[in-house]
Amino acid sequence: MYGRVADIQIKPYQPPQGAVNLADLFTPLRRQPHAMLLLSGGDLDCAGYSLMGWDPFLVIKAKGRQVSISGPANDQLYADADPFQALEEALESLALPGPSPLAPFSAGAMGFLAYDLKNHLERLPTDAVDDLGLPELVMAFPRRLVVHDRRQGDFWEIRVLYEDRQGRLHSSAGDWPAATPDNLGTYQVGPLHSNFTREAYIQAVARIREYIKNGDVYQVNLSQRFSFPLNGEAYRLFLNLFGLNPAPFYAYLNCGDFQILSTSMERFLFQQGDYLETRPIKGTRPRGRTPEEDLVLRRELVGSLKDDAELSMIVDLLRNDLGKVCQGRTVQVKEHKRLEAYQNVYHLVSIVTGKLRPEATQVDILRATFPGGSITGCPKIRAMEIIDELEPQERHVYCGAMGYLGLHRNLDLNVAIRTAVISRGRAHFSVGGGVVYDSDEADEYEETLHKGRTLFRVIEDAGREILGEGAKGGGLAVPRPSPQIHISNNTYGTGRIRLAQ
Repeated sequence: MYGRVADIQIKPYQPPQGAVNLADLFTPLRRQPHAMLLLSGGDLDCAGYSLMGWDPFLVIKAKGRQVSISGPANDQLYADADPFQALEEALESLALPGPSPLAPFSAGAMGFLAYDLKNHLERLPTDAVDDLGLPELVMAFPRRLVVHDRRQGDFWEIRVLYEDRQGRLHSSAGDWPAATPDNLGTYQVGPLHSNFTREAYIQAVARIREYIKNGDVYQVNLSQRFSFPLNGEAYRLFLNLFGLNPAPFYAYLNCGDFQILSTSMERFLFQQGDYLETRPIKGTRPRGRTPEEDLVLRRELVGSLKDDAELSMIVDLLRNDLGKVCQGRTVQVKEHKRLEAYQNVYHLVSIVTGKLRPEATQVDILRATFPGGSITGCPKIRAMEIIDELEPQERHVYCGAMGYLGLHRNLDLNVAIRTAVISRGRAHFSVGGGVVYDSDEADEYEETLHKGRTLFRVIEDAGREILGEGAKGGGLAVPRPSPQIHISNNTYGTGRIRLAQ
């Protein structure tokens, strides 16, 4: 059913005056269905390139075992199919020889894989409620791309020429209209809600500690989901967040009737030929308000036995996952407990690498490693069972992955943390933390609440910078500075967050 990529045309691109990165160029494309932006920020070694793609010749979507494949000539719907197999067949049918003619990516799929695709890889309980009803996989194969080499300052325009099975060529013609961020509108936010009450979350942490005591698991990543009304220009919110705290794996994915906005800093998988890499993060401290406080917090993180233990457990788990698809004795910990500094936090990061077996496909890699161990727990399968038992709603994209799967044995996927799904006028984002036996139930709850409150305050502040306090025609639902968040004592799964008067 698949044709072939007949040609990849690459040429230097000169952005219009005033466009400094791909976020500016993407502005007029943001509303096109299946337009994808992967935006890198900061100066870490994994933040060298930004990519954007649009006008796909092929789109694969999946929900449960229902898979749709949309091409230039026709659409096909399969009522009982394996999403991973469908993705593998497309990638293998379209695969091209040799390395990509332009680093890091010149043809392939861009999109996301939701955490709940785990159910196609393991026999797991499905007790959590699917209240969003959104696809669990969206992968678009763009005909138009722009790559920004951030280190060299070069921009490259790519056109992919696709030939269907009947020999008909499908190319993309024309340019996109020039635009700047000043063309964007504003956005408004409403009250923040949680899917957990305080009591329910504390009980869930206690239950995990009991499982650990009984030997079921060593660690479980438990999360709660926050939701709020979001009206107006979601892309404006994305740009403001990037300006406040750039990180290597920002993403804005227009999936048609919903959008995904990610501010992740964690690489899940990177492949280039037979080289495979993962970079788990465990351990976080805020940046200090003074150089002295900053140094204290930095030393505290590096010397933390709890954070060291959590990261070491996940590194061992990922070494085992990579070993399923890598050649013997090639999996190694390239770096352990590397301290990475961001504008507002410090993180501990490890780098695990391996040499792929020649027969291993990209989907083989996904089957061996998905979802990432850093956001499930250890051992992974039992941790996922416990997560499904204790979290009231499905995670969807949160703790899944997003990025690209190339046609030249290349891929780069981030862990979908600090990520929001925007659907039907509401934004949903989750925050979590690793629970171990020494965890304090109340402290774990307060940590997730602090993370949710901090992100929501950033969203509010970003909007305030545009609209101003009391601006006409919009503004923030809660304009007061330094809000305090409270959870009402409602039933399980219906916690309502309100800002203190």
